[in-house]
Amino acid sequence: MDDATTWTIGGRTLRSRLMIGSARYPSPDRMREAIVASTADVVTVSLRRENPKIRAGQAFWAYVRELGLHVLPNTAGCHSVHEAVTTAHMAREVFDTPWIKLELIGDDYTLQPDPFALVEAAERLNAEGFVVFPFMTDDLVLAKRLVDVGCDILMPWASPIGSGRGVVDPITLELMRQRFPDVAIIVDAGIGAPSHAAHAMELGCDAVLLNTAIARAGDPVEMGRAFGEAVRAGRRAYRAGLMEPVEFAQASTPTVGMPVWHEPTR
Repeated sequence: MDDATTWTIGGRTLRSRLMIGSARYPSPDRMREAIVASTADVVTVSLRRENPKIRAGQAFWAYVRELGLHVLPNTAGCHSVHEAVTTAHMAREVFDTPWIKLELIGDDYTLQPDPFALVEAAERLNAEGFVVFPFMTDDLVLAKRLVDVGCDILMPWASPIGSGRGVVDPITLELMRQRFPDVAIIVDAGIGAPSHAAHAMELGCDAVLLNTAIARAGDPVEMGRAFGEAVRAGRRAYRAGLMEPVEFAQASTPTVGMPVWHEPTR
């Protein structure tokens, strides 16, 4: 199997390293077409927005079933540990999966997650058999605390939610990869262009999760295809080994052994 596309996480083998959110598409049909074009096979859903057991969510759930996707429910909109844990239990029952993307907002203006509540909720959910995908900033201390309480997946943002700025601190993401070589690192939030996704993958991240950049594109289907290709290219580049940057110009054509031409004497 091709490591650039196939990998295992949370006890499941996936065919793609791109994960897609399900919100803000112009229509369910466009969402389905964009996901198919991207080759992603994990879609995130909010329990508060999409419930397959009630009428409001049945149409959406039908699309997901038809695609045969892995569902990653999230706790979007939660502000407390109790709220997030309760939502996670409801999601496990509704969607029949132990996977949960743990989101705990600490600041309504920046949408930055609450690091203290995140660790507490992650510890409780890990102890209760969940596979926790914690959404976090790129803080290395927070990453260590989450790993210490049982997380083997980390979801640092590239930049603030919805900013589309791409990876603002590549050095920290590289350090996170080095410090936690056995932990799956999925960049989530702030990705605005396929080049941003490729950059994250070149840094050694295992996958990328995004939503708005595809859903709100002029052509979500073509953009989904572009992101799928970018993620594969970035992973292949990381595996191949990127050249180290240097301070000065270096000739790409060697000069050793080349003939030296002299002006003829007169």
